[in-house]
Amino acid sequence: MKHWKKIFFASLTFACLTMALGPFFIPVTELDGLVSEKEFIEADSRFVEVNDVNVHYKEAGAGETTYIFLHGFGGSTFSWREVMDDFSQIGRVIAYDRPAFGLTERPMPEDWVENPYGIKANLELLRGLMDAKGIEKAILVGNSAGGGVAVAFALEYPERVEALILVDPGVGGGRGPQFPAWALPLMWTPQMRHIGPLLMRDYQETLPNTIQREWYDQTKLTDEIRQEYLKLLKIKNWDRAFYELTFAPAYPELRPLLPQLTVPVFIVAGQEDRLIRAFYFEAIATEIPNAQLTLIPQCGHVPHEECPVEFMEAVLQYLEK
Repeated sequence: MKHWKKIFFASLTFACLTMALGPFFIPVTELDGLVSEKEFIEADSRFVEVNDVNVHYKEAGAGETTYIFLHGFGGSTFSWREVMDDFSQIGRVIAYDRPAFGLTERPMPEDWVENPYGIKANLELLRGLMDAKGIEKAILVGNSAGGGVAVAFALEYPERVEALILVDPGVGGGRGPQFPAWALPLMWTPQMRHIGPLLMRDYQETLPNTIQREWYDQTKLTDEIRQEYLKLLKIKNWDRAFYELTFAPAYPELRPLLPQLTVPVFIVAGQEDRLIRAFYFEAIATEIPNAQLTLIPQCGHVPHEECPVEFMEAVLQYLEK
């Protein structure tokens, strides 16, 4: 009996040591050719320190109304290039890169007290950005995952939101979380954070496909636009930042909270969206009090890029009301 106990405890000890130390023996080399985000700074790029994160933004226009743009997954200030000038004719416009994207700093775990990539941190960063820029109240224009951030912000800080313009928004209620919340602490261990970048490098293959699926009319998706989005994969620590973003602290499911929204909401989306189907937008429009919905024919997930003329017509018509 004692012999089997020794074998059992020896095996258990070996297994524990393997799990605790094994991941550190897996080599995680940096990808070749990566550069600092500073390499892509443009003439109109601006930066502001918010909650210890150096945030990249662009600004245009002036007036009593301020529009703040929140891009989707894989996006950046570049996502709003087709409509930035149009919005600047009717007010002040600020587009910024959310953490893990664009030219905004990518803080690493050893540099922060609280994960800056989760929704809650995104809300506080947006609030801090508004405070830093002297904006008391704004109309939030959020695309895809950026729409989710906009909705969450309006729920937490309705007094800071004049209205929401949700562009093909993703606000939950689809296939559910990709990873169970109870297992998240495992993903935050030093062992998993060490090998985390390896888990994210599939995006080198999947991100180009996702970009292509966002557009209905493929002739409008030029190679120049595609390469502009793929710059994301050339910035140092993009894979580590994606890991922290993917396994950031969970936020309450948004869709059950939609009836609690107290600000005006306009949903504008592509009728031919292949990432989020039109019936989803029709459904959430009925769940948000007094929400209005416009679907743009022959347009995909990014109507502000693919169909900017029709997009602005719909937005201006809504704002005139």
